Amino acid sequence: MKTGTKVITAFLILIIVAGAGVIGYVWNGMQPLPIEEREITVTIEPGTGTSSIASRLEAEGVIKNALIFKGYLKYKNEGSRFQAGTYAFYPGVTHDEIIARLNQGDVVPDKMIRFTIPEGYTVAQIADKLADEGYVNKDTFLKLTDDIAWLSGQSGLAAQIPADDSIKHSLEGYLFPETYEMKEGSSEKEIILRMLGEMEQQLNGILPDWETELKNKSLTLHQWLTAASLIEREVVVEEERPLVAGVIFNRIDQGMRLQIDATVQYALDKPKERLYYKDLDIESPYNTYQIDGLPPGPIASPSSASLVAAIWPESTDYLFYVTKKDGSYTHLFAKTYEEHLKNIEKSKHTAGE
Repeated sequence: MKTGTKVITAFLILIIVAGAGVIGYVWNGMQPLPIEEREITVTIEPGTGTSSIASRLEAEGVIKNALIFKGYLKYKNEGSRFQAGTYAFYPGVTHDEIIARLNQGDVVPDKMIRFTIPEGYTVAQIADKLADEGYVNKDTFLKLTDDIAWLSGQSGLAAQIPADDSIKHSLEGYLFPETYEMKEGSSEKEIILRMLGEMEQQLNGILPDWETELKNKSLTLHQWLTAASLIEREVVVEEERPLVAGVIFNRIDQGMRLQIDATVQYALDKPKERLYYKDLDIESPYNTYQIDGLPPGPIASPSSASLVAAIWPESTDYLFYVTKKDGSYTHLFAKTYEEHLKNIEKSKHTAGE
């Protein structure tokens, strides 16, 4: 009996020691790693299971023991609500803190880029600006604005662009001028889609049912944007936009050529500070001194104010306007050519008045 008692006692001691060892092992594995000011990023892909997540956390040095972390998840009935994404942890984080952050989807915020497209910029100017800021490849961007087959099914606006070989850039006038914030590393396609989406949102804000409204006005979307772009490049003072819009449509209605200098500037390879009479003879489908009606497409990205003016022009009998030379950027308007000639002379002297 004494021998049997000794064996039992020894066995119990072994169990106690083993149990204590297991408890110590688990307790040690549950403890956070030493605190460090060192950020560890861990990316959890969609569909990743808790076993793989635990192994990844151990491999990256966020937890001590993946096996214990998995057991703790089962004990706490956790893991089913973990969200994918990239997380930032610091050594010293507890298991409960890790679980809470994975449940909440407390991911690292995406790095963002911010850029501003001024009103009245052309596609070429947009490409130059974005390329200079390091956000796009200029050639790729321009190619995507010319060959728009890739937009099929992705943009309702792109479907409205006529198939016309005389259009300089297919997406000219369709990229809304605005300040944008996007994820760092956004592709040229993603940037173009975002700008197209913003234009569509602006149009819907101005004319919620614009397709029906334009049909009632005997206008296409392309004509609306084209007229708005002319206004954008011709007018600085906002109150005059509806007046200039009225002149544009009055001249079209009377069969007069628009004779807008901004369209000649667009036709030139390089815009000039000042146009000469010889420049007005340039052969181009955009030269409104030589063509009837609107040019084949927009010449710039119009602002909301110009879009509004183009759809609701001011009703007047004006057929002409000339810019004052006093630095105010305002215009003198006339109903007849004779009045216009007088305004031209008057505009030369407004600076001294």
